[in-house]
Amino acid sequence: MMGGRPKGIYFWPAAAKAYLLFIVKFMKSMSLLSGLSALIYANTIKILRWAIGINYLWFGALKFFHGLSPAEHLAKDTIRVITFGLIPDEVNLALLAIWEVAIGLLFISGRFVRFTALAAVVHMLFTFLPLFFFPEVSFSQAPYAFTIVGQYIVKNLVFLGALAVILKDYKTQHQPS
Repeated sequence: MMGGRPKGIYFWPAAAKAYLLFIVKFMKSMSLLSGLSALIYANTIKILRWAIGINYLWFGALKFFHGLSPAEHLAKDTIRVITFGLIPDEVNLALLAIWEVAIGLLFISGRFVRFTALAAVVHMLFTFLPLFFFPEVSFSQAPYAFTIVGQYIVKNLVFLGALAVILKDYKTQHQPS
């Protein structure tokens, strides 16, 4: 004890003040988070569209530049099988890139949502074909142990689910009254 008071006396009021300031800041941040949650909830479909649109735009744009897309060879091989090799690989890849970029831009813009979602569903269904055409590339042990390529393909189930949500929302928003 110096000056007749124990040292710990000053600690407790300072700690209580710091704790109260923490609680006030926490409550303000919770209010901010609540507002952010409300904003996200109000724009869920738009955020979903943008997320899918950015993926399509990005992955589609990569296909315009030889060697940048990790899916380039798989896409070429798959499209070659579908078209019976009648269309050159470079043309197929360019058309796929245009298709993907168009889906991306349309989803981001919010224009022609139903058409865009349906075009994306068709595209997604085509992405599953390598599982059947090239099982040696898709599986390390068919039909349950996927390679990284197989995982890349199967994750498109998430996209299909998201597209179903977008289509359902579109139908709900555009039902006759």
